[in-house]
Amino acid sequence: MASASIYRQVLGADYARLQPELQDYFDPGEGAGQYGAGSGIFARAGCPRPWLRPLLRLVPVSNAFFPDYGTEVPFTIRNYPHRDPWGRQALTAVRSFGFPAGPRIFEDTTVLTAPGVLTDYLGRQRNLATNLVLQVTDEGHLRMNSPASRLFLGPLRLPLPGFAAAEAHVEQWWDEAAGSFRIRTQVIQRQLGTVFEYDGMFHYALRPFDGVLPGDVEPDRWEHRV
Repeated sequence: MASASIYRQVLGADYARLQPELQDYFDPGEGAGQYGAGSGIFARAGCPRPWLRPLLRLVPVSNAFFPDYGTEVPFTIRNYPHRDPWGRQALTAVRSFGFPAGPRIFEDTTVLTAPGVLTDYLGRQRNLATNLVLQVTDEGHLRMNSPASRLFLGPLRLPLPGFAAAEAHVEQWWDEAAGSFRIRTQVIQRQLGTVFEYDGMFHYALRPFDGVLPGDVEPDRWEHRV
């Protein structure tokens, strides 16, 4: 039997306030037999601060905050509802950004780690974790904020202090006039301002899914710590 999606479970009654198209987008849960796939063009994507881009290469999290920046960037996304190795309901997403030097991947797994609690694990090693707070706007858009992060390095769990941490702000909605989904993401560091962003439109459809994550979607390792 299919489970209610992690977004439906966390939002509860507020889920019905989402735009109908967003409800369809976020509705497949584990066992639903469907995954989502989308493609489009993003007006901008990457790190908007040239001096900061080389430093992003030093961040010990791969397939997350890449050191490129561009406009009119081709974009694809795949969303797979499943359970993680510890039986927790999860949604794994793989996003690809088509830069001239080659594609950049941004991947994560959002996990229902407790009733009403979402934890997002980022990167190929899933070693950057952040809280995920959901809110439905008056217009029926979905807002997602990540107010607290921690880095896992081997056995160490390292909460990121305020001067090093950055907060992610995401808003997603259905653009009726354009007939496509819109998403706007900003990662903001307190002292530096926006250090990473992507903003654009994409089309999206549900496809059959047997529940087994494809090999290129499986991370190099999973993380269960919160």
